[in-house]
Amino acid sequence: MNRTAALLLFLGLCLGAQAKTRVEIAEENAPAIVAVNVLKTDGSTFTGTGFVITEDGVLATSRHVLNDALYVNVTFNTGAISGQAVKLDEAEQVDLALLKIDARYLPTVTLGDSDYVLPGQEITVIGNPRRLQNTVSSGLISQVRRKSDGTLLHQISAPISPSSSGSPVFNENGQVISVAFGSYKGEGNQNLNFAVPSNYLLPLLNKHRYYLPTGTTAQQTPRLSFWDKLKAHVAKSWEITQRLFSRLF
Repeated sequence: MNRTAALLLFLGLCLGAQAKTRVEIAEENAPAIVAVNVLKTDGSTFTGTGFVITEDGVLATSRHVLNDALYVNVTFNTGAISGQAVKLDEAEQVDLALLKIDARYLPTVTLGDSDYVLPGQEITVIGNPRRLQNTVSSGLISQVRRKSDGTLLHQISAPISPSSSGSPVFNENGQVISVAFGSYKGEGNQNLNFAVPSNYLLPLLNKHRYYLPTGTTAQQTPRLSFWDKLKAHVAKSWEITQRLFSRLF
């Protein structure tokens, strides 16, 4: 293979990393974003946000959304309401949980690789603040924070309001790179919000042997061909190179 052909191949593989507009991200992913409706054991109600990961009804949300839950269902942006949602699993160290509803052929999001997230990266968040379903907001990855126990958090500038817990945070390519769960409260605090990196979902999904849609970077390695792996690797490398060059020029 000569240099010209190699360059064309490289550019072709990198096309998958092209950035999308926020309009495109919202239109493509809104059908997969849900309101998580919770009836608590004390009779009170609570609403959070979630998003569909697999076509057969596995969803992600924040763990605290399900605290003291007696009954849970989800509402899609079409107004359709699911039957009872069952908590499939929850993470121990971070604020994440999986739900399962009885469904097929659902629209899904695509998970990105949160190990490649950098401070200053643009993000789009879709959630249900104050139960205003499918609200789109924007911001930045303000910083990647490491807690004393070693877990990572994404500090984000996109606004997070009540009922937004569990909202997916999308990168420029329309992939979910983290899950918003809360913010610093108090006078003088502005846009100090936090999200759990999406890679923390992988152990929960793998534990229950759920396989993600083709093209998802989180899909288990044995199901990827050599060319799929190469394309994913080159796309990630190209994304990082673009960010580095944007800082220099």
